[in-house]
Amino acid sequence: MVLLALTTLATFAVMEGITWCTHKYVMHGFLWYLHEDHHQPKYQNIFEKNDLFFVIFALPSSLSIYFGLEQQMYHLSAFGFGIALYGIAYFLVHDVLIHQRFKWFKHTKNRYLIGLRKAHKIHHKNLGKHDSKCFGMLFVPMKYFKKTKFKKS
Repeated sequence: MVLLALTTLATFAVMEGITWCTHKYVMHGFLWYLHEDHHQPKYQNIFEKNDLFFVIFALPSSLSIYFGLEQQMYHLSAFGFGIALYGIAYFLVHDVLIHQRFKWFKHTKNRYLIGLRKAHKIHHKNLGKHDSKCFGMLFVPMKYFKKTKFKKS
């Protein structure tokens, strides 16, 4: 049981690297046409073409969980659960905290979360396919966590 939990957590951690590579080389590469609307200043709809990447990541997760449980290959399910946990974190950090698609964490004073927001703003500063920075979601360069100032209410 401990090994399965460690596999799930390790998969979660590895997903940051996979997401970074996917973001830089796939989303800003050959699937830019799906990601482009995400870099536009105003969202026209509640959904974007970019949201299809949810399906791309949810498919291996759900299949791993299903077949792992079905075939009693629990290590395979652990991989699926790690991907799913990362997907939940991605939703909460990227869609809720950073882009405020849902107004749940509007006034955070957490230095880490503010640093993530700063790094993502730098990423979106460039509206085009090329020359973007900060492709990570949970692990971004330390410089975005330094000199974080809080606004006084």
